[in-house]
Amino acid sequence: QVQLVESGGGLVQAGGSLSLSCAASGSIFSRNRMGWYRQAPGKERELVADFTSGGTTNYADSVKGRFTISRDNAKNTVYLQMNSLKPEDTAVYYCSLKFPGSAYWGQGTQVTVSS
Repeated sequence: QVQLVESGGGLVQAGGSLSLSCAASGSIFSRNRMGWYRQAPGKERELVADFTSGGTTNYADSVKGRFTISRDNAKNTVYLQMNSLKPEDTAVYYCSLKFPGSAYWGQGTQVTVSS
């Protein structure tokens, strides 16, 4: 069983910064895909950024140049640094961990950007 524990998020004014972290525990295999998704009210969940199973990073066009994903493999933790935040970044952010045939999700953390 895999558990994902998220921290960070909160309320910030437009132009500000926030950081998120997600620690994974349990049966974690080395070749996985781990990252962040978000879901705004009335919208579908969308990819924000993740590490592919090959170790490369992947970003949504809307966050390129503003968000940075990083990880600490020794701690099985992934981070998301969010800079130059915009009101449209407001959403619940979910950590995800995917193996072939399985997907795990964190509980979600709210990010609210005021204008």
